[in-house]
Amino acid sequence: QGERKGTNKYYPPDFDPAKHGSLNKYHHSHPLRERARKLSQGILVIRFEMPFNIWCDGCQNHIGMGVRYNAEKKKVGSYYTTPVYRFRMKCHLCVNYIELQTDPGNCDYVIVSGARRKEERWDPGDSAQVLPTAPEQRERLALDPMFRLEHGVTDRGVLERAAPTLTRLQEAQDAWKDDFGLNSRLRRRFREEKKTLREEEEEAAALRARAGLSIPLLREEEEDRRLAALLTLHAPDSYEEKQRLKRSEISQRSWFAPGTARAAGGALQKLSLGAGRAPRAPQGPPPTPAGLGIVRRRAGDEGGGAEGPPPAPRETPETGPDPPGAAP
Repeated sequence: QGERKGTNKYYPPDFDPAKHGSLNKYHHSHPLRERARKLSQGILVIRFEMPFNIWCDGCQNHIGMGVRYNAEKKKVGSYYTTPVYRFRMKCHLCVNYIELQTDPGNCDYVIVSGARRKEERWDPGDSAQVLPTAPEQRERLALDPMFRLEHGVTDRGVLERAAPTLTRLQEAQDAWKDDFGLNSRLRRRFREEKKTLREEEEEAAALRARAGLSIPLLREEEEDRRLAALLTLHAPDSYEEKQRLKRSEISQRSWFAPGTARAAGGALQKLSLGAGRAPRAPQGPPPTPAGLGIVRRRAGDEGGGAEGPPPAPRETPETGPDPPGAAP
């Protein structure tokens, strides 16, 4: 086959320029090689770049703007004298085919099948952009003098309203014309900020060394200074006042605990009462064996059983209760 580049071409011995015309005709090949394999059907394979972000209908994956495909290009119609082309390509993530078509009327592309467009468009009028004149308006401007006059008045009003903004933009652009002056001011400001940062770092390092901290310290802000000024960091009482209050409390406090003082008072009272009185002699008859719980046996008891309980003493109005051991 013939070489596509213009160098190192080989011409066979039987090549006749008058008969064959070119090496491609001699080899019965097209200059575009495989790209022209469907040229008889009006299809040319080109390298197509995705014009916007889309979602594939086959695999539901996102395909970003700028991804390139080998697409089949075919003419499907015309917009006035501008041809309309359709591009068919296969998704690189699945077996789905995507078809796009040019839209010369809106200077855009439209999706025919196989995908969904990620909507990122907006109305140029919302962002105060200059809109292109519609074909109907262009026709009226060319044929209708009154419409042209009204259109000119409207345009002058828009210009007057936009004049202050345009002036500010022009002044801002003029300020950037002096590259050397801007660079000098920027470098001077950078040196000052660098010096300030170095001083703050040294102060922070000294503070960490004094406080024994190992954590980084943040920069002091104006809000921090304002809050610090509102705080009052001092004790409610001085050291001398605290000592005076403590001495006063100790002097007014009892030497003994409440329970200890009561027990000591009771013991002292008992001692004082015992020292002033003589011991009292025991009253009543002397104790008897029955009163002490001693049980005697009698010889005439049946079965030699133990004595029963002694009879209760009798009591008379004159003598009172009988003494223990008296006969009934």
